Amino acid sequence: MSKVSTRARSRYTDEALLLLGKMIRAARTERKWNAQELADRAGISRPLLSRIEEGSPGCAIGAVFEVAAILGIKLFDADKTTLSEMRNQVEQKLALLPKSIRKSNKVKDDF
Repeated sequence: MSKVSTRARSRYTDEALLLLGKMIRAARTERKWNAQELADRAGISRPLLSRIEEGSPGCAIGAVFEVAAILGIKLFDADKTTLSEMRNQVEQKLALLPKSIRKSNKVKDDF
């Protein structure tokens, strides 16, 4: 039984989840794989695959990415090499940024 989500999400998020789920279902159908075949290839349960295809926001992101990768669905507009380069660039940027962010305890008294 799935738990009802009370977390607020933007319409953009909901649309993106639905789009990705439909893209996964279409790619699976084009390959003439049934849901159990794809679930077995991805190492997940059939009910989890069904939730992914329905665009459920509670699915593990790793499972969603794995299913998309198996089907050849690009999640980023980049190939594997470019993706690695982009990851390295972000890692370099993160190295320059503070490790943690703390709110200032200063009292704002400039009325």
